[in-house]
Amino acid sequence: MTWRFTNTGFNPGSFNMDYDMELVRNFSGFPILRVYQWEPYCISLGANQDYNSVDQKKADNDGFDIVKRPTGGRAILHAEELTYSVVYPISEDKSPKQIYREINLALKNGLKTYNSNLEKIELEHTQPHFPTFYKDAKSTLCFAVSAMNELNYQGKKVVGSAQRKIGNVILQHGSILCGSFHKRIIGYLNLPSEKLEEIKNEIDQTTTELEAILGEEINYQKLSEAIKKGFENHFNIKFEVEIFEESITQVNNVS
Repeated sequence: MTWRFTNTGFNPGSFNMDYDMELVRNFSGFPILRVYQWEPYCISLGANQDYNSVDQKKADNDGFDIVKRPTGGRAILHAEELTYSVVYPISEDKSPKQIYREINLALKNGLKTYNSNLEKIELEHTQPHFPTFYKDAKSTLCFAVSAMNELNYQGKKVVGSAQRKIGNVILQHGSILCGSFHKRIIGYLNLPSEKLEEIKNEIDQTTTELEAILGEEINYQKLSEAIKKGFENHFNIKFEVEIFEESITQVNNVS
């Protein structure tokens, strides 16, 4: 099977989410892997999350975008990370859950390719009871809990992903945490101070980043190429690489 790959680099939050949806709308039958980053930094909310759950004025004053993701989940501060998205056709032989697992295995392969010390990254084997979890204040954060088949390092989430079925395709995208800036999301949540302290402790205990694991800064270009190689190895494919034109108009012509 032929896959397409593109690295769209740094773009605003609205562009990044619109681009993912354009890949879905213009899907031509070939699976797509896209990697990208965020400029300015951006708080994204799950499709069903209220904008009032975050301090919009503070985010604006600090120069951050706020956007809604087309997928589920809760608030994320996109900063020192490499984000990926996959658009994959639904077929009778693979359920969305199976596709989710396969994509995470490909990501794991890519992270191991980036640095062999990431070999210890594993799939989460348990699933939280989300109806109960969403009643808790910490459910405001996407990285507060690991879902089945997400990627953990020694019990801490290092890649968070979300998936949505749209027509006859799956859109899955997620954050590969590289630095610790994402933890500053605590300062933008509209919650009582005692709850914020509780959530801060929670996120420190449940997440980690590649820089913390490896003890060095991340080479994002090398990481992008490693993720690409991981997908090629896992799915036994070769990518058709598309060169991205650094223009906002490109989002209207991605097919």
